[in-house]
Amino acid sequence: MTETANKSPDTRCKCIKPTMKYLRRDQIFRVKAETIPGESVFVVGNCEELGNWMSSSAVRLSKDDDPESCLWSCCVKLPQNQDVEFRYFVGVYIEPEIANDGAKQIIVRRWETSIQPRNIRIDAEDVNIGEEEMGKPDIFGSVQSITSIERGWLTSETVIQLKLFNNPLQLWKKRYEGKKISLKVTPVNLARNRSSETVLPFSENIDESMDTHDQVDAPEVWPLTEIAVMNEEKRKFHLQEQFGHIYSEGEFVLFQICVLQLESMAYLVDFYLHNSTEEDPPTLIGFSYILPSVLRKSEGQAIVPVTSTNHRPIGQLTVEYLVVQPIENFSCSMEETFSRMWKPSWQGLDVGHRGLGTSFKLEVQLCSDIRENTIASLKTAALHGADLVEFDVQLSKDLVPVLYHDFHVCIAMKRKQNLDINDKLQLPVKELTLEQLQLLKVYHLKESTTGISKFNNEDHEDHQPFPTLQKVLEVVDPHVGFNIEIKWTMQLQDGSYELYNPFDLNMYLDIMLKVVLQHAGHRKIVFSCFHPDVCTMIRLKQNKYPVMFLTQGVTKKYAPYHDPRTHSIPMAVHHAHNACILGINVHTEDVLRDSTQVKLALDSGLIVFCWGDDNNCSSTIKHLKNLGLHGIIYDKIDKFGTKEVKESIFLVEAREAQNNLLNVVQKMGSGHSSTGVPVDVGTTRQTLSTLSVSAHNTSAVISDGGGAFESTIKEIGKDSQCKSK
Repeated sequence: MTETANKSPDTRCKCIKPTMKYLRRDQIFRVKAETIPGESVFVVGNCEELGNWMSSSAVRLSKDDDPESCLWSCCVKLPQNQDVEFRYFVGVYIEPEIANDGAKQIIVRRWETSIQPRNIRIDAEDVNIGEEEMGKPDIFGSVQSITSIERGWLTSETVIQLKLFNNPLQLWKKRYEGKKISLKVTPVNLARNRSSETVLPFSENIDESMDTHDQVDAPEVWPLTEIAVMNEEKRKFHLQEQFGHIYSEGEFVLFQICVLQLESMAYLVDFYLHNSTEEDPPTLIGFSYILPSVLRKSEGQAIVPVTSTNHRPIGQLTVEYLVVQPIENFSCSMEETFSRMWKPSWQGLDVGHRGLGTSFKLEVQLCSDIRENTIASLKTAALHGADLVEFDVQLSKDLVPVLYHDFHVCIAMKRKQNLDINDKLQLPVKELTLEQLQLLKVYHLKESTTGISKFNNEDHEDHQPFPTLQKVLEVVDPHVGFNIEIKWTMQLQDGSYELYNPFDLNMYLDIMLKVVLQHAGHRKIVFSCFHPDVCTMIRLKQNKYPVMFLTQGVTKKYAPYHDPRTHSIPMAVHHAHNACILGINVHTEDVLRDSTQVKLALDSGLIVFCWGDDNNCSSTIKHLKNLGLHGIIYDKIDKFGTKEVKESIFLVEAREAQNNLLNVVQKMGSGHSSTGVPVDVGTTRQTLSTLSVSAHNTSAVISDGGGAFESTIKEIGKDSQCKSK
């Protein structure tokens, strides 16, 4: 057998030759996977031959010739002296002539997301490497008897979502009143030879899809159109039926279209009248076109006419749209993902609200003594045992992510000690650069009414407002998790907005996500936002970190929002499942009104946090933990926290995982267990691999001495490899 070639000359086992690194071995990959027309199966892994975890360089498998078979296979020459890790995924292969840049593109539709990837070890004789050795293929998504499959993320495609709610369809003819009308959306490529080509989605009945329209070109498998309805039965995206979806009053319907050429795609909406008898097929009564010129921004509203088959206007359709693009100049690895990972031990976590708590409530006794959303506040919450700290992030004028809650600040216009309200100017945070925010005398909006600054310790760097997101990621204890709330303007039910003229939403999120993806290290990260579309976009733009939907629900404390998905916990549950995110963060006021809603969310498989002023009470925190909530966000964790040992659960578990890992490695080094019984090295190496993943996923390299710990593992591991041979 072979060994890794990075040992020093005096310790290297004399069992291989240097030329071994150039040798290859044939490896057959065989997997059973259900696909629809147009989809293929791919394999990606940790070596160059398998794309180095990049989906764009993955290997495409071939489908068995039997039309009824779901078996896919391929043969790849792999490095002979390297442990190989890999995953399967289902995707769409886009031919170069169809792609934007003339190069092949691979769209990830579904992928295996087990914490431990599949593996092929160089010492395969000692380890069971998979069912393929016995002639049985792998089962897509099933790794070590656990099935874990998630929808993909954006690689090169753009997602368009068309939202229909608040009675979006108006038909002016009386004969349509009270009738069943269905809608079907079809993408149309305007650039193909200036024809009226209709590019149909995946469908088994494509020849019937628009049989009352002229259909010029042959149907294709891309773009892809799906639909979802915000109810328990249809909240997951699925293919449209032949005549679309019958819209009912009060419904929230989402059409989702994946496209490559955004600027040349229009969207045809067909309207069908359903007759009283089910035997008769529906009748096409009209259509609308949503042109690419309408979708200029990342989000917005379009009102388009409904034209009859006789080319007469018969109504109008109001559509709210969302355009989601991949992060520019960034590629996500498929090596690991935590987007839906939540350990059973992570229950009733203590989450510090804005660090140690909000600073500007009217009730002074409830306010934190340290300014909210500062490094000092986050660090102090960590010292008092916070498992995670929650904070708010938005962009400065020069596009730097900073921590601050409100959309507006006040700046002093005069140099004098006592300022009145007329001496201050209220400005949006987005209109001030980072330098201006950090150098100017900035007042919170509630300070502006008194003219007195509550905090006078801003000369200390950790107490300064507007710390950057990158700085916070770098200086706060890495064993404390971050709940990063993305601030974005919300439209209220009365039509007004919390902030006008915001940044472009795709650019806004890309900047923030890049900072986290590049600087978070092994820290536990959870994103959250009150805007349901922002939650959707964060999930689609990256494949690593989980997302939670913040929701007001039923409340008497805050004005209702425009989007119905924010109006209740059941609607929040539907949205979380629709967007394939980790869970929801509910308003405690709504939970205390009806605690059965917690069970509804938990039973559906979601992770549930809660927020609100009601949480600032020891008995309420205890009650919420007893209900089974996974995280409680509250102020003044130094006062309300009940931990005897003031450490985050991630630090505690990291220490345990590190100790377990070290014990296993030491056994491998000695060749005997603590009882003197010889160690089965193959089994122990498998255990070591499992514990290594566990240690990695719990930030197991403790900050003080982590480098020495890793070196010990590597040296003992190398010695044990030589002994095993």
